[in-house]
Amino acid sequence: MAKNTKAVAAGNDVIKSRSQFGEVFHRLLKNKGAVIGMIFLLVLVIIALISPLAFDYETQVIGQNMADRLQGPSAAHWFGTDEFGRDLFARIMWGSRYSLIIGFGAVTIGLVVGTILGAIAGFKGGIWDQLIMRFIDIFYSIPNIMIAVVIVSVLGTSTVNLVIALSFSAATGFCRVVRAAVMTVRDQEYVESSYAMGLPTWKIIAKHILPNCLSPIIVQYTLQVGTTIISASSLSFLGIGVPAPAPEWGALLSGGRSRMRDASYLCVLPGLAILFTVLALNLLGDGLRDALDPKLKK
Repeated sequence: MAKNTKAVAAGNDVIKSRSQFGEVFHRLLKNKGAVIGMIFLLVLVIIALISPLAFDYETQVIGQNMADRLQGPSAAHWFGTDEFGRDLFARIMWGSRYSLIIGFGAVTIGLVVGTILGAIAGFKGGIWDQLIMRFIDIFYSIPNIMIAVVIVSVLGTSTVNLVIALSFSAATGFCRVVRAAVMTVRDQEYVESSYAMGLPTWKIIAKHILPNCLSPIIVQYTLQVGTTIISASSLSFLGIGVPAPAPEWGALLSGGRSRMRDASYLCVLPGLAILFTVLALNLLGDGLRDALDPKLKK
């Protein structure tokens, strides 16, 4: 009988968790902006995955063909060609891989580091909170681009180093968000009960506190990816991001700025790719915020 009762209770928990997820997803689907953002990002991910199959990197993306240089958009070259005869459509499609890898990679590293530091600061308080937050405040007071420029200048220009550099600014944002969220739930009765039972601190944080702080973390993650993509494009535009001839969107902007008069599409199209991607991420982030906490919308 006891086993049956436990099984029923476990089943109810599963149904409850599924219903909560279903409610959030239903509210998200009612937000037209969030749906548009999701669809655009899904298409972008598909493009990033199939780009190596659709375009040969050596011949179509970075290979030069001076006979076709600076041709406008046409049936043969949908987005035209650059000053080296490279197909801009293929380069922008391939560039989505760099933007997504850098954006999600840097933010994921920042999520892990920032969550750990923020959880410790928010749960422990006292000297731990003071030390961690003063350290974070130092980084927060310095412009993100400046920090990234210094790190990339020391480590060198590469995709990996760019991810590492941009993860610092992402970590500071997550640390602040997680700390604030942890401080709102650390004094709840279920947390105090876990502490009274003698559970280790790391287990209380991982099992009882962080799961109740997921809403602001998810929203912060989505919005931070857009910010990171802009930062990565800015660094590549300055020539200290992804090294040439990689078709990162910021590098495409930088390469086309000298041709704004006679071939404006070289700047306009990569700029639109950045604009629509960041806009989609912001729309999704706003939709997730409203879906996870409907009170904020009111």
